[in-house]
Formats: sequence, C-alpha cells, structure tokens
Amino acid sequence: MSVVISGGGPAGMVLGLMLARAGVEVTVLEKHGDFLRDFRGDTVHASTVRLMDELGLGREFAALPQSKLGNMVVTVPGVGRVALSAFEQLAAPYDYIAMIPQWDLLDFLVAAAKREPTFSVRMNTEATGLLREGGRVVGVRYRTRDGEEGELRAELTVAADGRHSTLRRDAGLRPEEFPVPFDTWWFRLPRNADEQGAPPNLAPGFGHGDMALSLTRDDYFQIAYFRAKGSDPQLRAEGIERFRERIALLLPQYADRVDRLASLDDVHLLDVRLNRLDRWYADGLLLIGDAAHAMSPAGGVGINLAIQDAVAAAALLAEPLRRGRPTVAALARVQRRRWRPTVIMQRLQRVLHHVMFEPVLSGRRVGPPTHLVLLARQVPGFPRLLSRMVAFGPLPEHAPAFARRPAA
Repeated sequence: MSVVISGGGPAGMVLGLMLARAGVEVTVLEKHGDFLRDFRGDTVHASTVRLMDELGLGREFAALPQSKLGNMVVTVPGVGRVALSAFEQLAAPYDYIAMIPQWDLLDFLVAAAKREPTFSVRMNTEATGLLREGGRVVGVRYRTRDGEEGELRAELTVAADGRHSTLRRDAGLRPEEFPVPFDTWWFRLPRNADEQGAPPNLAPGFGHGDMALSLTRDDYFQIAYFRAKGSDPQLRAEGIERFRERIALLLPQYADRVDRLASLDDVHLLDVRLNRLDRWYADGLLLIGDAAHAMSPAGGVGINLAIQDAVAAAALLAEPLRRGRPTVAALARVQRRRWRPTVIMQRLQRVLHHVMFEPVLSGRRVGPPTHLVLLARQVPGFPRLLSRMVAFGPLPEHAPAFARRPAA
C-alpha cells in the first residue's frame, strides 16, 4: 500500500501527512530544493485553520509568522467606504483568513509529516512521466537535480504538480479552458513604521484599463496589479518608470515608495488560468488541486480548494489503500465529492470576472463594481455570506478520525 505524490505544494503535503497517519507508505517528490519562492499563494483559509486544530497541530500552526487578511473595503463617491466582506462576523475562532508565507506553511507540514514513520519526501526530485503496466499507472519516472534518473513504483500515483502538470500531460488529459480577461503582476512595497497600526484591509484601486489590490502584510504591502491578458510584453517595453506611474495613480497612498521598485525584475507575472478536467483520474492515477482545476486569483480560493481536495482524497482512499490497490471506482468517488464545490467556485469566479474586472479593464468603468456595492449595502448578511464562501467554500471538509491527534 504505497503512494507517490508528485508536487510538494499545500495539497500534496496535506495529503501525504494524512495518508501517513493512516499507515500508508507515502513518498512526496518535490522538484525544488526548498520552498523559498515569492508570490505563491499565501492565504490559509478558515477551513484549513480548523483542519490544523483537528489534526492536533493548532498550537504549532498559531506560532507560525502570520497576519490576518482584512476585509475588502472600497470607496464609493458620495457614499464613502463600503465593506464588501466581513470575516469578523464568522463564528469564532475560525473568523479569519491567515496570511502566511507559503514556505513557512510547507516547512511546517513537512515537519509534521516526518513524525510519521511511513512518510518521506525527496527534494530536488521531479516526476518526469508515468510508469504503466497493462494500461494501468504503477508509479513514476523521476530525475534529480544532479541528473540521476530512476523509477518509483506505487499502488497509487497522485498528480499535485500544479497547473502545468507534467503527469497530466503524460496521461493525455486536457482541461477545458474558460476565458479569463486579465493577468496579474505581483510585487511588494515597504510598510513604514507609522503604518504598523493601520487596519489590514484589502485596498483596491481602479483606473482606466487597469486596477490594483493591496494586501497588508507584517512589514510590507503585497500588491497585485491587473491588466488585460497578454499585456506583459507591452508593460515591459514601457519600462519601470511608466509602471511606477501606473501604480502611483491607482494607489496614491504608495506614491512615496514606488521608486523602491528597482526594475521590472521586481514584478512577477502570473499567467492567470481558469480550467478543469472532465475526469480527474485514470487507473492508478489521481489528480488534485491545480492539476485538476486551475483557479483564478479572484477571491483567493485556489489553495483552499486544493487542500480540500487533499482532505477528501485521504478520507476516501485510506481504507482502499490499506486493502491494497484502490479501484477506479474509488478514485472516481474523490472527483464526485469535490466536483460540485469546484464548479460552484469557478462559476463565482467567472461572475467576479464579469462584474469586477471586465468593465474596468475594458475602460467601461472606473471604480468599484456597482452590483457588489449595492448588495453589500442593501442585502443584510451579504458581506458575511461572501466571507464564508471564501473562508470555507461550499463543501468544507473535516479531518477523518484516523488523521486526528490530540493537541500537543
């Protein structure tokens, strides 16, 4: 009863930890030598915070460096500030989304998983293809950073290797792509000492054909800049001075520090995708997270869905793995469990694209989305409902009994 997981992101590590707690032999392959990469998803949703408590890891998790994600607050001419979300209205203690550097989260999950005797992780090791026998996937081929190549056999292979999944491509699975009107550029600006007490709200800025969003972190502001998809060559051709001007216009509160962007090398492009597979499995193979359904950054729900996939997969497959080889029907149950939440969240993201992003990026509107502002002001409970959908998703998962431990 062995499992190999390709990809050491949040979904792969959560799945590895939970299956190891079921006594399943798990090996995670991670192509990098560490997790130190900027602008990977840093949001840890309330459902994951609750999961850490259920796994007995809540105290250790709370000790990680983190801040709380604030509400999205927009300024409406003639009205003032309007909060589109209200995380503090959710039931305590799961009334927030934590902002944690992903490398800290992954190091934490690896340390917890290594306490289980059946867990191992191989860093600097990339899964390069699938092993097959008689039409069934029986493991992976891999290559280390030193160029060593080998094979690793397993009763189940899990592709958690992201939106550009190597194993998905080798399996001949192609996702359905949905149109996305924008790409995102991430960068950071310093947070001054006199701003440390400022409310950590999400601060959007709207322009003529572009927009930006500021997320407050402990000692810096993380900025997302949005512009029409395919605009990266134009932005880079215009140069850093023009980019600084754009940011100063969208977020004038940071005009005094945009010169801290030394060059456009400090600005990191995310090629935004929204897609999903019709089938997340083959005989001996399961795909989860972005490998099965890439999410837009709208709402910041991608990590949440990926971890929920992992929890559901562990709960549904631990017993079949204990008995030996999980059947195709067992793998199909994972997709059935997670299909509806994925479709719901992707449809909501497409609505957000239509009402929030498209009018601004096409130049038809300058300012916050009218529909959302009206809902927030006139429908009681709407900000709380939106916050719960982001924080938990439509079908939040719980840790199964075999994975739970008392708090340390």
